[in-house]
Amino acid sequence: MSIIREITKKAEKYLKDPEIMLFIGARQAGKTTILKQLKDILIGEKKQVYFLNLEDLDYLDLLNKSPKNLLKIFTLDLNVTNYIFIDEIQYLKNPSNFLKYLYDEYSGGIKLIVSGSSAFYLDKKFKDSLAGRKKIFYVRTLSFREFLLFKNEENLAKSDFALSSLSEKEALSLYFREYIIYGGYPRVVLSSLVEKEDVLREIAFSYIKKDIFEANIKQEEVFYRLFKIFASQIGSLVNSSELATTLGVSKTTIDNYLYVMQKSFHIILLKPFFRNIRKEITKMPKVYFLDMGLRNFFMNNFKSFEEREDKGSLLENATLCQLLEKYNEDSIRFWRTIQKNEIDFITKEKNAFEVKVSEDKFNEKNYKIFLKSYPDIDLSIITMDKEKEKSGHYKIFDVWEI
Repeated sequence: MSIIREITKKAEKYLKDPEIMLFIGARQAGKTTILKQLKDILIGEKKQVYFLNLEDLDYLDLLNKSPKNLLKIFTLDLNVTNYIFIDEIQYLKNPSNFLKYLYDEYSGGIKLIVSGSSAFYLDKKFKDSLAGRKKIFYVRTLSFREFLLFKNEENLAKSDFALSSLSEKEALSLYFREYIIYGGYPRVVLSSLVEKEDVLREIAFSYIKKDIFEANIKQEEVFYRLFKIFASQIGSLVNSSELATTLGVSKTTIDNYLYVMQKSFHIILLKPFFRNIRKEITKMPKVYFLDMGLRNFFMNNFKSFEEREDKGSLLENATLCQLLEKYNEDSIRFWRTIQKNEIDFITKEKNAFEVKVSEDKFNEKNYKIFLKSYPDIDLSIITMDKEKEKSGHYKIFDVWEI
């Protein structure tokens, strides 16, 4: 039996609601498995359940001709609710029209639960907003707690990390060291150590290639070179004009590639936080990867955390991934002034986090401008294997605790 993820539990609560349930996320992040888990729940409740994968070209052709052809594929009793699962909805020529029609015409008789691999593709095809008709679920690669479940560490996964015993902390530290290197793609997590790099290579080249094809990107080599640049510069400001010059393409091309990378759930561009725009920097965002295994693949570096020269940037990226489990990306910012005073992350304008590989490297004097400007924001330190609870007035957290 497949492991039940948190998003499956969350989605189960909406199965009885009429809205279309739409699951979007990176390829190989586990969307199909989640749909099948929800299907099994409904079958267990003796519901009328049907499953369709639009990679089947015969079905795709029928449904492209008319949404009504769904009733030719399946014999439905519309006097009861029929739960229709459709995988890879983005392959339809007009998924927006398809979903809107079935929702409006067969409300009560048909409940749609669908997945789409790339949000950028859905964005461009969903001409109608489907406002009031849909509930969107974003499927990321495994969180660290889910990673522990996939490692058969159920008790550890459900524990309060802040109250862990010494032996539990040692286990958490070892597991996080694997997680920070190979990431959270389910297939990668379940693969043996010697297979992980090959699985990541397949994801990087086979599945990202599909994103490139569907986005109609012509310069595939440039797209991959941009990935490599970002992998080497995580946590750095993104200047589209400089990238265009470096790669020999237009700024418009770079902006389009950035859009595709974001909407394919590979990178995130974090926006700056400011209250005084004249003193605080720029509108340029910082770039991070949404899966650290993919990032390390593009760096061609799977060395252990201790052996790496990029410990700081890798830990910073891992911290953001942890924060994204609690906060949506619009409520996470970074702070930087024209004088290059910086704070790594600010959440909901209430809490600030500074990432340090060694907690002893934290010096309050380096943050006096921020602390003076924002006395209402609590500053904490994020590290790996903390040795104490505080540095002066400031709390210290292991990266997996936040």
